[in-house]
Amino acid sequence: MTATAEYGTATAEYATAKIAVWWDMKDCPIPGGYDAGQVRQSLEGAFKERGYSGSVSITAYGEQTQTPGHILQGLLSTGISVAHTRAESVHYMMYRDMVEWRGQNPPPATMMIISNKVRGVFDWDLLRLQQRTPYNLFLAYSVVPKVAILLSTSEEWCWKSLLKLSGPHVAVQGAKLYCNSCNFDTQSLKKFKKHIWSYEHVREEIINPTYDKVVCVTEKWGKNYKATPEFATAKIQVWWDMTSCPLPEGYDARRVRPSLEAAFKELGYSGPVSITAYGDHNHTPLQALSSTGVHALHCVPDLPDMASVVEKWHYDNPPRAATIMMVISDHVDWISHYLVELLQENNYKLFLAYSFRPSKTSFLLTSAEWLWESLLAGSEQRRLVLHKCSSESGEPTATFNCSLCHFGTKSIDQFRKHLSTDKEHAKEEMRLPAVRKLNIKENRRSRVADFDRKGKRMK
Repeated sequence: MTATAEYGTATAEYATAKIAVWWDMKDCPIPGGYDAGQVRQSLEGAFKERGYSGSVSITAYGEQTQTPGHILQGLLSTGISVAHTRAESVHYMMYRDMVEWRGQNPPPATMMIISNKVRGVFDWDLLRLQQRTPYNLFLAYSVVPKVAILLSTSEEWCWKSLLKLSGPHVAVQGAKLYCNSCNFDTQSLKKFKKHIWSYEHVREEIINPTYDKVVCVTEKWGKNYKATPEFATAKIQVWWDMTSCPLPEGYDARRVRPSLEAAFKELGYSGPVSITAYGDHNHTPLQALSSTGVHALHCVPDLPDMASVVEKWHYDNPPRAATIMMVISDHVDWISHYLVELLQENNYKLFLAYSFRPSKTSFLLTSAEWLWESLLAGSEQRRLVLHKCSSESGEPTATFNCSLCHFGTKSIDQFRKHLSTDKEHAKEEMRLPAVRKLNIKENRRSRVADFDRKGKRMK
């Protein structure tokens, strides 16, 4: 993430910014024999090693009836707040407090989550929040995730290796002991223990239990947002998969650009638009598309080169510049992991269009989404005006490229000749699908062998 430089040290923006820590004590308990009063020192020591010296707030979550008094005292005396809740509600409480903190503390700031449940519990909703308002992010866990977490982080630690400092306690005032079920707080350990063992507390947890599941705050966010001033005139880069989102039968290809631009302007976006159409351009209306400045990239069906082109585009685009990416495809999931990384780490927004609505909401946060055919069916009057503006210059602005052969030209005739008569191109058209089929077979063979090995060990 941009908050951390190449060698893991904080940038000036985040070096003195506040740090908030949410700690799941069940997943990441204090190791036996370790002094609870050293937790804050260990965390702050790790932060300072990487150049972070901002104020640190820490809250530890768990079912505190199971936590020994000397641990609670060690945490409280060193400024670590302790929250009690039912074991089933720990993740709900942690995430609720994270979202509330984000609303009160705008960036630059650093969030740290200490838990084994980031992936699968927090990550979907937090990914979407980070795409809208990115914070610097630290993670710690007692078990290394088997599958990579998509959240862009500046630092990750194994929990036990993080707890390595020792020395005299440094007293920090202001921490509290909370009971979320009863909305009770105190700075007295005696009063806290008396409360969580009281009849009234037990009754409250039974008759008014807290939620068990994390509430996803972004799940019902709208799809199409009006442009903010920062993005109103930002450039828009469109990548169009013509295989999954083809032109409707009888549709005039010259209307694609004006239809898209009309939809953008309805939301307040008026920046320059660049469109690249991917597909088998042996069978597309190249003349009509190129006449409105739509670039063509030839690729074998089911082997789009979109990921590498997006990567090159990002490399050429200033990271801090407000920019909008648009993907028109039913297969955005093929590049979704790369897109979510770009959206967390850059000043980008995302538009999507598809031929049918996805069955579930993606972790990709979009500023606008459309059904492809409805996008092409905008106001006829606006399309005609925009089409006239697009074609007035008469200058050939579109380019034609072949992803198979790394061939490019501005001449439609040369491009057609390359696709139809070039012998090396014909070989590539035959070779690449064969290679893909072979890779699929090899991948399946590998997975079968791996499953069989595990099965033998289980017998």
